[in-house]
Amino acid sequence: MVAIIDYGVGNLFSLKSSFALIGKSAVVTGDPDIIRNADHVILPGVGAFGDAVKKLRESGLFDVVKEIAAEGKPLLGICLGMQLLFDRSMEYGEHEGLGLISGEVRSIVPVLPEGSDVPHMGWNSLTFWNSCPIFRDLKEGEFVYFVHSYAAFDCERSLAAVTEYHGVPLTAAVFRGNVFGCQFHPEKSGETGMKILKAFCEI
Repeated sequence: MVAIIDYGVGNLFSLKSSFALIGKSAVVTGDPDIIRNADHVILPGVGAFGDAVKKLRESGLFDVVKEIAAEGKPLLGICLGMQLLFDRSMEYGEHEGLGLISGEVRSIVPVLPEGSDVPHMGWNSLTFWNSCPIFRDLKEGEFVYFVHSYAAFDCERSLAAVTEYHGVPLTAAVFRGNVFGCQFHPEKSGETGMKILKAFCEI
């Protein structure tokens, strides 16, 4: 069973529906015991980093996520959920993250050409950086769907894939052991996204 962590951030039911499409059982839950007993865990998220990490702490799930990661259970952060995996974010001040992957989340504005559209929103291709199990069924250059204004930096050791936006490479996916992160939304990325979720479930 896949546990999709519900800590009050984001629409989680389209994500749950994606697992139904690939024949995998998934539950949306904020219950620590259900999350601990799941085979795989998803950390979703939309919105601002500071608000999300506050809700994660207030729900008591901040430490639960760290616990399951330490146990070796497969964990996938999606969009803001991926950003929460990092040491810190500089979005509207400095905020401490889960510290499961080394790096920092910062605005993409300073690295883009002046006048670039932000947020980065739409379909962009993936360029693989290191071999990652969740991309086992993908070919170089497949397209996935992004919506973000902040990205992970200083994370080369954990980099799985990048995407190019206005000629600038941005972190698209990371992994470290059993912890994975996608800046894009697999559940909104059609057949390619389903391949990613299926591969994650089979780790």
